[in-house]
Amino acid sequence: MMFSSMNSANAAHRLELNKLPWVVRCSQLANSAMLNEVNLTPKPGLVDMRNNGAHKDMDLTDFYRSAEAIRVWIPYFIEYGMSTHLQPSSDILYGLRPLGMACEASMYKATSGVNTHKGTIFSLGLLATAMGRLVSNQKAVTQQNLCHEVAAMSHGMVMRELEQNNQALTAGQRLYQQYGLSGARGEAESGFQSVQTTSLPVYQSLIAQGIDPQRALLQALLSLMAVNGDTNVASRGGPEGLRWLQQTAQQFLAEGGVMQTDYISKLKEFDRQCIERNLSPGGSADLLIVTWFLAQFPESHSKNIN
Repeated sequence: MMFSSMNSANAAHRLELNKLPWVVRCSQLANSAMLNEVNLTPKPGLVDMRNNGAHKDMDLTDFYRSAEAIRVWIPYFIEYGMSTHLQPSSDILYGLRPLGMACEASMYKATSGVNTHKGTIFSLGLLATAMGRLVSNQKAVTQQNLCHEVAAMSHGMVMRELEQNNQALTAGQRLYQQYGLSGARGEAESGFQSVQTTSLPVYQSLIAQGIDPQRALLQALLSLMAVNGDTNVASRGGPEGLRWLQQTAQQFLAEGGVMQTDYISKLKEFDRQCIERNLSPGGSADLLIVTWFLAQFPESHSKNIN
């Protein structure tokens, strides 16, 4: 099936769902998360408002068009989560895939075939679906509950898709076979542990201290780059490139991160070196979008979102 709402009755239901304030808000937050990431400047190796990083096939406007295309699909993911809220979490992924592929098709149409946000569609699609399930099951929509539900829906994904029947046909399968990197699948199955334990606490702590949100988000990005087994980096530069990127990010943080007076010039130099090495931490960028998105929700307690 394409997704569960193709008949006219469900189409009418979907129209009503799109009018709900919390659904509209979720779509807007997803869009803002993507825009906050791409507009963040300067970012090492990534497309931003200063340059195209290590990318020759995409620019800032591609990301704007892509973010808008994805925003439109967020209510569909929410609806899928709501309509399947009584099913076990382990049964959700199979029906979710066609919806994700349809969203990807919209992204490619908007960007004339450029892959700007494929990993983000995967992550935000899971989070929006999790939100729909939580709301329908009358559970609080919190960071903890969202991540727990994503982990439950993704349980066994790495084994099924990367360990078993791995013929190294896709980039993700090859990287897992060669280097043991589980990429976006591993992050989802862990409930975004890199975000929960690294970037989200960093970002929220700096925001609580009154640090400018852009600086806080840059620090969160560098904290991810320092620890993330980024498959985008490994596919371009192998384990040596990944190790260099992680160590350079670690050194930046050890020297004070964004608290350094010359942090902008250091980030520009980091960017230059990434471009020279053709390295782009796209996996960390996807996780930064998840970081900002989750930061908009309470950590462990909330009133019902309705």
